[in-house]
Amino acid sequence: MIDNLAYLESLYARYQGDPQTVSPDWRAYFGTSDWGANGLTNGAVHDVLPDAHEASLNEKLRQLIRNFRMRGHLIAAIDPLGAKRPCPPELKLEYYVFADNELDELVNLPGVYFEGPLTIRELYERLQATYCGSIGVEFAHIDDRTTRGWVQRRMEDAQSRLTLSREEQLRILTRLTDASIFEEFLRKKFPGAKTFSLEGSETLLPLLDLAIEHAGSQGVRDIVVGMAHRGRLNVLAHIAGKPPCEIFREFADGEPELWQRRGDVKYHLGHSSDWETATGHRVHLSLCFNPSHLEFVNPIVVGRARARQDRMGDRERRQTMGLLIHGDAAMAGEGVVQETLNLSKLAGYEAGGTVHVVVNNQIGFTALPQEGRSTAYATDVARMLQSPIFHVNGEDPEAVAQVVRMALDFRRKFRSDVFIDMYGYRRWGHNETDEASFTQPVLYRAIEQRASVRDFYLKKLLSLNAVTAAEAEQIAVDCRQKLELGLAVAKEDKCEIRPVSKGVWNGYTGGPEPKTEPDTGVAADRLAGILHKLTEVPAGFHLHPKLEPILKVRREMADGRQPLNWSAAETLALATLATEGLRIRLTGQDSARGTFSHRHAIFYDYQAGYPYCPLQYLSKDQGAVEVINSPLSEMGALGFEYGYSLDCPNGLVLWEAQFGDFVNVAQVLIDQFLCSAEDKWQRLSGLVLLLPHGFEGMGAEHSSARIERFLTLAAADNIQIAQPTTPAQFFHLLRRQGVRRWRKPLVVFTPKSLLRHPKVVSDLKEFTAGVFQRVLPDPAPPAKVKRILICSGKVYYDLLAYREENKREDTMIVRLEQFYPLPDAQLESLLKPYAKSTPVFWVQEEPINMGAWRYLHEKFGRQFFGRWPLAVVSRPESASPATGSHSAHKLEQAQLIARAFGQAEPTEAEILLASPAEVAPANSVPPAPAK
Repeated sequence: MIDNLAYLESLYARYQGDPQTVSPDWRAYFGTSDWGANGLTNGAVHDVLPDAHEASLNEKLRQLIRNFRMRGHLIAAIDPLGAKRPCPPELKLEYYVFADNELDELVNLPGVYFEGPLTIRELYERLQATYCGSIGVEFAHIDDRTTRGWVQRRMEDAQSRLTLSREEQLRILTRLTDASIFEEFLRKKFPGAKTFSLEGSETLLPLLDLAIEHAGSQGVRDIVVGMAHRGRLNVLAHIAGKPPCEIFREFADGEPELWQRRGDVKYHLGHSSDWETATGHRVHLSLCFNPSHLEFVNPIVVGRARARQDRMGDRERRQTMGLLIHGDAAMAGEGVVQETLNLSKLAGYEAGGTVHVVVNNQIGFTALPQEGRSTAYATDVARMLQSPIFHVNGEDPEAVAQVVRMALDFRRKFRSDVFIDMYGYRRWGHNETDEASFTQPVLYRAIEQRASVRDFYLKKLLSLNAVTAAEAEQIAVDCRQKLELGLAVAKEDKCEIRPVSKGVWNGYTGGPEPKTEPDTGVAADRLAGILHKLTEVPAGFHLHPKLEPILKVRREMADGRQPLNWSAAETLALATLATEGLRIRLTGQDSARGTFSHRHAIFYDYQAGYPYCPLQYLSKDQGAVEVINSPLSEMGALGFEYGYSLDCPNGLVLWEAQFGDFVNVAQVLIDQFLCSAEDKWQRLSGLVLLLPHGFEGMGAEHSSARIERFLTLAAADNIQIAQPTTPAQFFHLLRRQGVRRWRKPLVVFTPKSLLRHPKVVSDLKEFTAGVFQRVLPDPAPPAKVKRILICSGKVYYDLLAYREENKREDTMIVRLEQFYPLPDAQLESLLKPYAKSTPVFWVQEEPINMGAWRYLHEKFGRQFFGRWPLAVVSRPESASPATGSHSAHKLEQAQLIARAFGQAEPTEAEILLASPAEVAPANSVPPAPAK
């Protein structure tokens, strides 16, 4: 690799003059990311800048053709506002120093797909028309020669001229008319309302129309669409099939009593419908709900597409397609875009190729491209994939039609993502209440003078006699009448709001948590048989020597000679659900082995390295099992699994954080989707989050999965939050999630050091009957209880060890295994036998401003169920979850446990949060509160 700028400047000096005299534009041109991204070698650069005087005619022709293929997009007429870009010298005919008598002579065409023979002048004109017209294509970054050749052939065969039938032209005109009149109608009928108008980029509607039609002809049965709010109402009305009267009722907003504490704004809503193509194919469309976090729907769409493919047994991944509509500023600015693209070719995530459409308004809120990105194009992040990027002028709908066909055909052939960057503009401000000319007065004066895309296209069709003025007017009249009828129906309250279609979710429910628990036990002989099966490997498989002792212990567990540990319990939960027909999908960073080397769901041949997953070979009729190592991603990976769970109700979909703290990176997915989707959009999910949690001296970023954040989000039975402390409890919790038909996200705080703790084991009989217990009573309660400690997770075993070591026979330890929904009745019932004066302490490892304390304190105050004095034992408040010093951690932990038993002075915060009568002095039990 070379320093491209320095080398190119030296070449320029050789051929043209001194580099110090090079203009800033020329230097900037040579320093663009195109050169660096392509990684050009000395030889390749010499090819791009040949010595025109020495090169042969054929060599110059080859360089001419190659340079247009590689660089033609730089001067393509893709901007409807007409902005000109500097022309690189190698795209000018004079650069090649052809002799005058050569220009008009017929020449051989080395490797092009134009019909010949042509003169050099004609070849140059064809190359300009093909690569520098309304379509500019980037494909030089593609390594595979076959793929590049495919793009070249398709571009050069068409030469940016797609012949459309009259019916197709009328279809485009109709969609442009729909788009224009709909926006105009909303602006007149609902003045001042936010609509996030599509005007300036109306060609999105014919683009989507043509894409659905073409995909249907290719055998696509399902299209999952994700988009932000720009133009969303238009897409809902004219593509997704939402009746206009429903949209108008939402604008009227006349039933506030129906939407208290639920619902969402109209331009975040989704819709599903069936589309029948002109050739009779039926395509199901699903426009995903999406909040204002624009690009975060991307991995959700791809996850949903993959789930539908898996559900249909579509191994070729051709029947379901993801279609993502991006904004230009968000495409370049939001990192979740890159995370989603990175998933596209990974075996556990590929979905047969996603079609990406950028609605390029050339502005983001008030920021112009030069303020919002450091790249030439909004789509430059897409160069990471081996896919073409088509830039197209949105004011040339027929060029857009050509690009749609090429993009869909590319996806079909290569099963790869493909990108359409459609340039337009934004006629109004970010929303209709925004004054765009405050920040871009010159730009918006130019936009005000432009006719609509529909008017431009109509003028072209009229000039070609492809349509009459009367036909065009009738299309507009029909459109207005349809909208007027929809408004009238909405005003008369006759519009029937269709219930949300359940589809594959039929039989599953959300809402309040059921009062009854399903029996999640499994017969002992079945468990033993599965455990034995999980220790078997194929003939000739070379197991890692260090795994054999682990499998030996598993066999002893199956025979009842050893209690079961955490890993065995988890594996049994997944295995039993799989053999009952549920699909199992477990993903996360290093999840196949387990971050703490405890899971070993996949064995790797010690000599050849190939994998074997015992969970996939339990029975012939079992559900599919996937255990997948995710990329180093939280937002994209979690979004994918959330999307997958939306289309996989009859399954158990689990995402595991490497450490629970890392879930912070996916907070948008948790806040805007996981915890609120049912409330906002009536969408259910049974996704399970496994978040390793526990204070063990591993530092601030390896201790806390932030229980407090999930509890802050918990309301109206929207999620489940649990921290089981035994393998049997974990087994029953996972089986409960799969067995019952009530679907809510489940957040599980899982252990780290407890994975190998000698006391964290369960007998096989604990798996054969019973249910997940939300509260675990003290297994050996003292005869005379003077102090009650309630805790959750790892700290229980620290408290238990202290009690045993110090023979404290007056203190009862209760475990809260489910934080939310809080098991009030079980807790109160457990404490009923004890006097009202018995103090209750919530003990947590987390600082007092974190963990579950504030949630519990807000709920109960200073009296537990209004009867027992309630106080807290915790670490002092802190800005970070934990110390980075292992020695300091040990000291803090020892002090915390001693305070829990009244053997050390309470912290200042603990004193402030309890009345004097409720605070336990050192070495004593607090007296009963005064009457």
